[in-house]
Amino acid sequence: MLQSFRNRSDYPFWFEVAPLLLTTAILMVQFFIFKDYTPHVPLIIGICITGLFMSLKGRKWIDMEHNMYRVMKVALPTMIIIMCVGMVIASWIAAGTVPTILDFGLGMLSPRIFLPATCILATVVSLATGTSWGTVGTVGLAIMGIAQALGVPEYWAAGAVVSGAFFGDKMSPLSDTTNLTPAVAGTDLWSHIRSMLTNTIPAYALTLIIYTWVGMDYGTDGGMGSLEMREAIQNTVQSHFQLGWVTLIPPVVVITMGFRKYSVMGTLCTGIFIGALIAVFYQGVSLDKISGILMNGYTATTGQEYVDKLLTKGGILNMGWVITMMFLSLAFVGVLEAYGTFHAILLKINKVIASRFSLVLTSAGSVLTVGMVAGEVYTSLVLPGRLMKSKYAEMGYDRSILSRTIEDWGTLVSPLIPWNNGGAFVTSTLGISTFLYAPFALFCWLSPLIGLIYAALGWFTPLDPKRSAEDRGRGDGRHRRRGGRLHGLNEQCRARLATGPASIRIHAGGISRPTVRPASSGRTCIHLPVPQFFSLKVGT
Repeated sequence: MLQSFRNRSDYPFWFEVAPLLLTTAILMVQFFIFKDYTPHVPLIIGICITGLFMSLKGRKWIDMEHNMYRVMKVALPTMIIIMCVGMVIASWIAAGTVPTILDFGLGMLSPRIFLPATCILATVVSLATGTSWGTVGTVGLAIMGIAQALGVPEYWAAGAVVSGAFFGDKMSPLSDTTNLTPAVAGTDLWSHIRSMLTNTIPAYALTLIIYTWVGMDYGTDGGMGSLEMREAIQNTVQSHFQLGWVTLIPPVVVITMGFRKYSVMGTLCTGIFIGALIAVFYQGVSLDKISGILMNGYTATTGQEYVDKLLTKGGILNMGWVITMMFLSLAFVGVLEAYGTFHAILLKINKVIASRFSLVLTSAGSVLTVGMVAGEVYTSLVLPGRLMKSKYAEMGYDRSILSRTIEDWGTLVSPLIPWNNGGAFVTSTLGISTFLYAPFALFCWLSPLIGLIYAALGWFTPLDPKRSAEDRGRGDGRHRRRGGRLHGLNEQCRARLATGPASIRIHAGGISRPTVRPASSGRTCIHLPVPQFFSLKVGT
């Protein structure tokens, strides 16, 4: 029986996806039965399972291994960036940047604007640190305590925390997912961030408007407990750090360099250097401790639990969990690619992708499916990215659309799925069921939905600029689609059709305008940006 599977030209679909399904089952056992939310070992087991199936096909392990290394190389720049991010976080805490932001954010909280202020505070902290989990586990805990004292329902408070925290995880150049997603989708970091701004800004504005409107009914009586907690945190921060505008120089420089399109690594290294200078000359940190802080992270010893938990972060070594997770996710994706799982899935997907909207919708659905089945955010970013990026290139669309879609339906939706590690972490940290807060994490819903609306309307869905330049170089006539018909075909095409009956072969070349090329006698070949291959007869 085993011999029947060796060296075949095609295999059943179930056989092609079997390693993925078996690994998913192991991940679910790890998460939901063992209550261990570290997917590293199950992914290693998945790589071994794929190797066994490779042997059933009569193929060599070394071939799979070579492809695994090739895919893992994609993340090498991201790994270096994440190490820099660890140093940025540590140096900015030591410089007083994060404490200043925390003090300013807590000062904004008042009963009537509690919900929008909570969302903004979580956003600012998450943008500054690049971690949604860290924000939820620190500021989120403090916010939940303040909300209880103010009489604000815990599900609204948790929803505001999650919206703000995962906004930063999606948009911050310090975030691991923000760096990983463009790498696997085949675009660059700043193009990815600019693309996300198109649906992030309106989604965030709507979120704040709704939180402001709803929040007017809560917290009107205030509460001494909330005031005491807030003042305790602020007093602790103010007594252990020199706060002021000087500490905000590093993020201002980093943001400015980012918008001016400087190198990501150069930008982060500049932020590290300025943060270290401020830590030494403004905060009084001894020079011999800076190297240890950058390597091991900053350790806060203020005696205030919330403050110590928030400010004990960063460093190269503390990014090890994320870096190894990325390596193993990419390794697993690489072996699946070598085995043929992606090709089998892509053949199925090609049958349903017939337009721009179906392309984006399929991308979103694949990310959501992996996130719900595997229950792990990194795999939900990496696997669909590797799977779909060739399709975007084939149809001529910019891959920043893919990276934006992956980030929306991977990073933002992860805290809304109870068995995903994002939802499980928020639930275990804030002590509230995912089903309770998920409907009120408004930003996590609105941003992905607005992205789909853009795809349906054709807004902010640019063609690949390289492909468009090639098409312009051909000098072909223009066309436009309307109701399934093509208008404005060039003079060569119309002249050819005017000669009498002709057989026209229309091919999906993935370009932005038709290309007329001579074929065999009596035939004209027109290449159009449509997703099917078909023939039709014209003339009488």
